[in-house]
Amino acid sequence: MRVSALAKKRIIYSLAGLLAVLLLALGVFLWKRQQLLNYALQQVKTKLEAKYPVTLTLGPARFTALKTVEIAGMSLVPTAAAGPVAAGDTLLTARRLQVSLSLRSLFAGRPVFSELQIDRAHLTAHKDAAGATNFAFLLKKQGSTPVVRRDTAQGRNYGLLLNQVLDAGFGNVPGEADFRQFVVSYESPHHHLQLNMPRLSIEDGQVQGRLTANVDSVVNELGVGGTIAASDYALDLKLFGVKSSVQVPYVARKFGALVSFDTIRVELRGKDFVPDAQTGGQLTVRGSVAARNFSFFHKRLASEDIVVHRGQLDFVATLGRGTLSLDPGTRAVLNQLVFHPEISVRLKPKLAVKLKIDSDPTATNAFFNSLPEGMFDVVAGTTGTGTLTYHVKADVDLTQVDSLHLESALQPSKDFTITHFGAEDLSMLEREFPFTAYNDKGDSLRTFLVGPSNPDFTPYAEVSPYMPAVIQTTEDPQFFRHHGFMEKAFVGAAIADIKEKRFARGGSTLSMQLVKNVFLSREKTVGRKAEEMLMVWLIENWLVSRTHTLTKERMFEIYLNIVEWGPTAYRWPSGKRGVYGIREAALFYYAKRPSELNLGECIYLASIIPKPKYYKQSFNQYGELRGTTRWYFRFIADIMQNKGLITNNQRDNLSYSVSLKGPANKYIVTAIRDTARTVQPGDTAQFTPLNLIDLLNTGAQAAPAVVPASPAAPSATPPTPRQ
Repeated sequence: MRVSALAKKRIIYSLAGLLAVLLLALGVFLWKRQQLLNYALQQVKTKLEAKYPVTLTLGPARFTALKTVEIAGMSLVPTAAAGPVAAGDTLLTARRLQVSLSLRSLFAGRPVFSELQIDRAHLTAHKDAAGATNFAFLLKKQGSTPVVRRDTAQGRNYGLLLNQVLDAGFGNVPGEADFRQFVVSYESPHHHLQLNMPRLSIEDGQVQGRLTANVDSVVNELGVGGTIAASDYALDLKLFGVKSSVQVPYVARKFGALVSFDTIRVELRGKDFVPDAQTGGQLTVRGSVAARNFSFFHKRLASEDIVVHRGQLDFVATLGRGTLSLDPGTRAVLNQLVFHPEISVRLKPKLAVKLKIDSDPTATNAFFNSLPEGMFDVVAGTTGTGTLTYHVKADVDLTQVDSLHLESALQPSKDFTITHFGAEDLSMLEREFPFTAYNDKGDSLRTFLVGPSNPDFTPYAEVSPYMPAVIQTTEDPQFFRHHGFMEKAFVGAAIADIKEKRFARGGSTLSMQLVKNVFLSREKTVGRKAEEMLMVWLIENWLVSRTHTLTKERMFEIYLNIVEWGPTAYRWPSGKRGVYGIREAALFYYAKRPSELNLGECIYLASIIPKPKYYKQSFNQYGELRGTTRWYFRFIADIMQNKGLITNNQRDNLSYSVSLKGPANKYIVTAIRDTARTVQPGDTAQFTPLNLIDLLNTGAQAAPAVVPASPAAPSATPPTPRQ
């Protein structure tokens, strides 16, 4: 059937009309869509400017696809209401934004944007010397955060501050975003930060990106990945070095420490904030922090980098006004060691800390393999059987430093044994061994054998019994009873160190001094002290208490034969340098054998053990003991008498002088007394004796520095030290 020409024309006209209608409808749709888009963006601008003191400027917006919108640039500038220096200080700029817009939501008047893409954005934060910023308004949660006056006596509310940061951070995380060539910078009078992110994407809660961070001239190239759920205040992010380990900034300038890691993982599982009109509120957060190949260096901790290959802290932390705490449920992993710490810290008005840490029972091999490198190098590699469990409890308040309390114990299981020692064989103390003496600079002075083949070696039985008795009194009264530690002495030393803000006293027992002198360097660091204590525990609790292969007498014998007792510059006729051991000390000062020393001579030798290089300070230029040293003689003799180490007769016959007949005489005596003078020069030189009252717990009162008019002759009968 043939169609007529008229019918063809009618069909063509109908199609043309329909096309025209469709084109008109499309034009109306596109016009209306653009109009609604402009309206929607204006609504975004109005809402944002109503919520924050800012001016939002958006460039021309257009649809580049059915649901894709492109905005040609934007800027966010704080207004005068944001702060005194923030007005006109641009916070955020971007060259181009691209979003996906739901048409249904657009025509319904409730536009829903998604799949945000930002190109060449720059977030610039500033803080001036007065503390004013162009970003602080972002940290203020609108409408619900209590206004709390700052109380300088109680300190800053860290819970409120962190809660504001978390609210601002999670509240501004887009559901889906793709940042390209994104730069974040921060400037203050003391700090500079710049993050360059070639790309950072967030899609379905998955975060991926790379960035270069320049913080106070410390540059790191980092990778980041993980998940984030903004509505639940939850995240699980991993930060790692791309080409090398990550160097942590700020801590070097602030604390003089160097910190680095290969990978760190941060997990936050939620938060609970309880507001309070008086304090500002309290925040509890739960999560974990884990690091691999974590390295830390500080000169007060150790002379080398402290390295932990695997560490993790699963925490329940509470923060409030001037307070921080790790609550029950917190778990720490150090390589293979597992601890359960509970720590409470008050920062104002002065620091106060309470802590309790208990470890899980750990196999002996795992225990020693888990100790941080750089702190326990001497005992590293020690092997054995059984398990070890550690417990520590401490409480200190700097407003009352003397209230310091400390409990610390390393508990072995019944089947605990040591099959092999680490870098140093601690069992060498049982037999003759070479000892090397060093000066304060760490230079080797001489090496000699501690044993019978050395002609200068003096067995314990051939030393005047006064000597061990005096040294026990001055250095370690419980040596023959304790297992390496005197808790009261250690606490007293810690109190002194805190008060003087330095390592003023060591609180060391003879066992600790022996380990330090034989096996360790002279550096005063926390790491060396920790290793010293662990080595003493091994010696006292294994070699002495369990195997009985090492005796306390042998340990005392070693101590007497290696202790420094005079000037390192002195050279003996044989060429050896320094004064080490009881035989050389007896010869250097008195030209005697160790067995011939009287009580006064032993007290003097014990008095200079803490500071052997200051041996001259005990004497005036005529070789006479100064008044403070004579007082020290009386003080020590009174303690020995009270403890039954010497008899009343020996105490009464104590001589307050010593006869320098050895080479020391020419080092000390520099003048000859003018007997024609009727008035002798005053004794003004100061020599502070060791503070023993709290160490010895004798209850004795210090006597005034009065010198007897006529010193008695030395005692003839030496004591027998108690054991």
